[in-house]
Amino acid sequence: MNKLVTGLIGIFASALVCAQDLTDWNKVQQEARGQTVYFNAWGGSQEINDYLRWADRQLQSQYGVHLKHVKVADIAETTQRLLAEKTAGKEQNGSVDLVWINGENFQSMKKGQLLYGPFTDTLPNWQLVDKSLPVTEDFTEPTNGLEAPWGVGQLVFIHDTQTLSNPPRSFGELLSLAKAFPGKVSYPQPPQFHGSSFLKAALLELTAEPAELYTRIDTQNEKPRFDTVTAPLWDYLDQLHPVAWQKGKRFPSGSSEMLQLLDDRQLLLAITFNPNAAGAAIENGKLAKTASTYAFDQGALSNIHFLAIPWNAKAKAGALVTINFLLSPAAQARKADTRIWGDPSVLAQEALSQNGQKREELFKSIPEPHPSWLLAIETEWQKRYGH
Repeated sequence: MNKLVTGLIGIFASALVCAQDLTDWNKVQQEARGQTVYFNAWGGSQEINDYLRWADRQLQSQYGVHLKHVKVADIAETTQRLLAEKTAGKEQNGSVDLVWINGENFQSMKKGQLLYGPFTDTLPNWQLVDKSLPVTEDFTEPTNGLEAPWGVGQLVFIHDTQTLSNPPRSFGELLSLAKAFPGKVSYPQPPQFHGSSFLKAALLELTAEPAELYTRIDTQNEKPRFDTVTAPLWDYLDQLHPVAWQKGKRFPSGSSEMLQLLDDRQLLLAITFNPNAAGAAIENGKLAKTASTYAFDQGALSNIHFLAIPWNAKAKAGALVTINFLLSPAAQARKADTRIWGDPSVLAQEALSQNGQKREELFKSIPEPHPSWLLAIETEWQKRYGH
């Protein structure tokens, strides 16, 4: 068979596959029309809540899909609900159609076989995603097409350049700042994810064995290993808490309260997982124009946050259409706008340029540890400091 014929057969086969994919996606859209998608997602940010209301209006207008934001404080609550449905044998018509997850919650749901998929390859907008980002791994766990990337998170700090012109560049310098200005430094209380992320980032700097954090830990059988790796973190917190805000007897509830405390000048630093959070807060009148975001010299703890569909979702087609819309250039560009939310996009620059957008410059990245460490660290923190 000559090369021309072989090439024509290849082109025809590709066209047939594309046509088939398009036909299948049209069927998904038809099935989705009229469905209500119950989306379990963190509800602690007015900007995010407003964005999801906008997304609901767009989905209803364009696809006849209603997006219902079910606000949760911690997605672990949703994991437990899904586990209960699995145990009860509820294989259809589940209470959750879409969930915003990453890290330990993804690992738990994947292990418990609570997720539908793989589905990412079926999404037309999957081809627009920047595959150079870590979109196929979640806290070292392969995603296997069971969740689609939505945005980029980085643990960064916000300070007011008028009140703190030379902010700390490491956790060691942060402790020195706290000792010099008692009551002016804090972090959110674990297991709130900003607080837990603060602990992981601190441990990565302080421990002599950071590589250990990227392998699974079993604290029941490896307690000496856990104690050795984490000892510098507890020593650090024992020094920090007595000079922290409220003397370490109370902690901010999350990033939103830290921003308010920073604006009220009760704190010198706020913590966020959004590298554009300062710009968004300035735009929304929540911080002074002199506020600035930065990362410590070691880099910023970074991850991708994802969207997934439970195995027993009632509105699977509606969830697929919702995810595909949220990965569209228009939705991603709006999400990245600091006047709206400021959450960095997961799309390639070529896709964003359709909306006249440029990809934000991110800080130097530090990958997330294995999720088994998070639960172990949170449990030990509660034993030591959970009043």
